[in-house]
Amino acid sequence: MKYVARPLEIWGGIEPTIVRIGDTWRDQVQETGHADRPEDLDRIAALGIRTLRYPVLWESVAPRSLEERDWGWHDARLRQLRDLGVDVIAGLVHHGSGPHYTDLLDPLFPEKLAVYAESVAARYPWLRHFTPVNEPLTTARFSALYGHWYPHRDDYPSCLRAVIHQCRAVVLAMRAIRRVTPEAKLVQTDDLGRTFSTPGLRYQADFENERRWLSFDLLCGRVDRHHPLHGFLLGNGVTDADLAFFQENACPPDILGMNHYLTSERYLDERLDLYPSAHHGGNHLQRYADVEAVRIEMPPNMLGPAARLREMWERYHLPVAVTEIHHGATRDEQLRWLVESWQGVSALKQEGVDVRGFTVWALLGLVDWRSLLLRHDNFYEPGAFDVRSDPPQPTVLADAVRTLARGEAFQHPVLDTPGWWRRPGRHYVPPAQATTSPSSHEARMLLITGGTGRLGRALARFCELRGLRAWAPGRDELDIADPAAVRQALAGRDPWAVLNAAGRRPEEVLKDPEGSWRDDVDGAAVLARACADMGIPLVSFSTAHVFDGRLGRPYTEQDPPAPVQPFGRNKAEAENRILAVHPEPLIIRMGYPVEPEAAMAPPCLSPAALSHVHDLAQVVLDLLIDGRNGIWHLTHPEDESEEITTAVKLSSRQGRVMPPAGPWLDRFVAAEAEVGRTA
Repeated sequence: MKYVARPLEIWGGIEPTIVRIGDTWRDQVQETGHADRPEDLDRIAALGIRTLRYPVLWESVAPRSLEERDWGWHDARLRQLRDLGVDVIAGLVHHGSGPHYTDLLDPLFPEKLAVYAESVAARYPWLRHFTPVNEPLTTARFSALYGHWYPHRDDYPSCLRAVIHQCRAVVLAMRAIRRVTPEAKLVQTDDLGRTFSTPGLRYQADFENERRWLSFDLLCGRVDRHHPLHGFLLGNGVTDADLAFFQENACPPDILGMNHYLTSERYLDERLDLYPSAHHGGNHLQRYADVEAVRIEMPPNMLGPAARLREMWERYHLPVAVTEIHHGATRDEQLRWLVESWQGVSALKQEGVDVRGFTVWALLGLVDWRSLLLRHDNFYEPGAFDVRSDPPQPTVLADAVRTLARGEAFQHPVLDTPGWWRRPGRHYVPPAQATTSPSSHEARMLLITGGTGRLGRALARFCELRGLRAWAPGRDELDIADPAAVRQALAGRDPWAVLNAAGRRPEEVLKDPEGSWRDDVDGAAVLARACADMGIPLVSFSTAHVFDGRLGRPYTEQDPPAPVQPFGRNKAEAENRILAVHPEPLIIRMGYPVEPEAAMAPPCLSPAALSHVHDLAQVVLDLLIDGRNGIWHLTHPEDESEEITTAVKLSSRQGRVMPPAGPWLDRFVAAEAEVGRTA
C-alpha cells in the first residue's frame, strides 16, 4: 500500500524566555509587549494556527515561593486560547533556572519543578501537551559552561550537573502531571545543530555530535556503560546513580522537538588565518575557528532542518517536530528561510517520516537575542508581526503562515532568489570552483527611479546585498515625467514594484521652481498613473516639510499637510496626485537625510527629525515586501544618540515625525548644499 502523508501542520510559538543574569531578570513576554496585549492571540489564531507553544512559566506564576501562585494572567490567556480552538503546548521553564529560590545546580530543582508542574495540570486539566524544560542541554551550556546566564559557571562538571537536574526535572514533572492528566504528552525540545570539521578536528566534531543528543538519550534511558559519552560523564562528576535513575525511569518524549537556526550548524577549522578573529577559539588541545557551516562549501542536502530532522527520526523512531524556526535578518531573508525550511520538512513528511508539526517561532519577534540577552540594546527582530506599531503590523511571514496553514504554496517575488546562505560570496574560504546563484538571472526585478541620487544609490546597494534584482536608472536614462518613456520602461523590464527615489533637493527647488515641479510633481503623477494601469505596487518618498513644524508635537499620518516653503509644497502636491491615481501606494515621509559619508545635519534638528538613508532603505524594503501601503512617517526615535549608525534604528511605528519648523528651512537648505559638497 502506498503511504499517503497528511499535510504538514503549521504550529506557532512566542518567545517567552524569563532568564536571570546576575541579579537581574529579563522577561521576553514583557519586552515584546505581549503581556499587555491579549488581542495578540486573536491575531495568531486568525493565521490558521491551531497549535501554539505558550508559556506557563514557573518564574512568572510562583516567583516568591511554591506556595504563592498568581494564576490571573494565565487563566485569562489560556481560556482565550481554548475559546479560539488553539491547542497549547505549555512551557514551564524556558531558558530559565527557576525562581530565585532555586537554580540549575540546586539538587532539589527537579522536585520543586514537579510540585509546580502538578499544580499547572490541576489548574488547567484540559492541557494535553507539555514542555517542562525547554532545551535542557542548550540552557546548561549557556548557563554553566559558557557562563552567560545564572548561575554563571564555566566548567563541564557544572554543565553536566545542570543537564542531569533538568532532565530529571522533566521526568518528575511528567510523572506529576500524569497523576492529574494520564494522557498528557511530553514535547521535548533542544537544538540539534550538527558540527562539521577538517580531518584534523574530526575528534572534536565527533564529540560535539554525540553531545547534542545527550538530553534525549537520558530521557530515553539510553545512557549506559556502552554509551559513547559514558566515560566523559563519569569523569566530570556524573554518577552511576544519576544514570541509573534514567534507565529505571525512562521517559521517552511523545514528540521530539528540534529547534533549528542558521547558526546551529558549525564548522571547525584549525587554519585560523582564514577566518575573522571573532570566530577563533579552541579546546585544551589546540586552537581553531568555529564558524557557521553555511559559510563553507558543502553539499546543500547536508545542512538545514530537514537533514537534522531525518537524523533524529533515524536515531529514535519517535514522532518528531520542528519546534522553533527563526531567522533574525531582513524580511526577504526571513521569508526565504521559512519557505525553504517548510519545503524541506514537508518533503520529509511525504517520504513517511512522522513529522507532527512545523513551528513558526517568535511570532511576535524577540528582543536582544543577538547578544543572548546579555546587553540591553533593545534590538528587536520582528516575526510574523512587528510589535513596534500599535496595533502590531503583520509582516510577510504572516501572509506566508496563513497560506501554508491552508495547505497552499506561498508565492512572492523575493523567493525567486535563494537566501544568502546559498548565494555566492557567503564563503569565508572561497570554493575551488566558482558557484552561481541558480535563479538570480530569472528573478523578477525592482525598478528604482532616481538611481544616481543618494537614496536611489542606497536602495540599489541594499537590493544587491539582499539578493533583490534591481534596475536603478538615473534621470538621463529614465525621465519619469515622460509618459511614453515610463510605459516603455515598465513594459520592457516588467518590475514587480517601483520605488520612486527621483526628486530635487530643497536648494534646487528654490533655484529652478519650474523644473522641480516637473520632476517632483508631474513626474510622480505620471509614474503613479502608469503603475496603477499596469497593477504595479509603488513606493514614493515625501518629506517632513509637508508640515510647517508649528504643531508642538510629533505629527501623525492623520495630520493634514500645511507646507510653507516650495520644497514642502511640491511634495504635498505630489502626494495628492499619487493618491488620486494609484489605489494603494506606499508613501514614505522622511526627515532630514543623513548618511555615513557625510553625517552632517543642522544643529537645530532633534534626532526625531533625521532619517539615515541606509536605515531608511532597509526599512522601506521591508515594508514593501510586507505589502504595506498608505502614508508612513519614518524617522529616528526622539532619544536616539547623536551618532547615527548604519544599524536599522528607524522606527516603523507610525506617527514618529518631528519635522524642522518652517523658519529653519534656510539652515536646512544651507546644510543640504554643504552635504552635497562633502559627500
